[in-house]
Amino acid sequence: MVAPPDNDVLWARALRHSHGGDPALAGVSVNVRAGEILAVLGPRGAGKTTLLRCLAGQIVPDEGEVWFNSAPVHTLPEASREALRRDRFGWIGGDARLLPELTAWENAALPLLLRGDGHRRSRGTAQEWLDRLDIGDTARRRPADLSRAQRQRVAVARSLVTAPAVVFADEPTAALHRADRSHVLRTLTSAARSHDITVVLATSDPEVAGHADRAMGLVDGRPGAPMPAQDRESASPWPASV
Repeated sequence: MVAPPDNDVLWARALRHSHGGDPALAGVSVNVRAGEILAVLGPRGAGKTTLLRCLAGQIVPDEGEVWFNSAPVHTLPEASREALRRDRFGWIGGDARLLPELTAWENAALPLLLRGDGHRRSRGTAQEWLDRLDIGDTARRRPADLSRAQRQRVAVARSLVTAPAVVFADEPTAALHRADRSHVLRTLTSAARSHDITVVLATSDPEVAGHADRAMGLVDGRPGAPMPAQDRESASPWPASV
């Protein structure tokens, strides 16, 4: 194994992974610098979720290496990878997956409460993020009483409360209306800038990818050429026929 460059918070090489015999990743390599927002841009079924799950230590790739802060993730035991996901990583999916019996602030504060932070401190931090997402007044309401957009904003707050090193965002705004999507993305990118959080953003929408510093294409589990931000409006990382 060769350690990644010191300025890369995430680094992966030659990742291959299959689900039930169907290849999801076929030799993908990627590097992400500290504080960078990287968009993984590709159509549905491109392997974006599998790539994020490998980088986040949720699954171990069949082949290849994943490094976080110059430490190998792919060789860690499950308990160590779980601790890494709890303490250093945040995750946002397309479905908020809130616990129905908890209030909005309790759902947002859950990562802090699970690691043993005090109740008052956890609540204060959760409330701060709910306020930033313009849903502070929903703190005492349960998920059933929230709109879909509100539930997704709670999920975003939950991913940020621990001030993680990396947030993995897997189509986090796919189910939202345009105005809600824009607000959530602005909040996420603003948090990344102000708190030096690295973001890996999977999306099939070039407009969403436009919030990132850099985009890489992914089609059928294979990498496309990385694109600088200024080229995204005039180029596509996958063929027009896809």
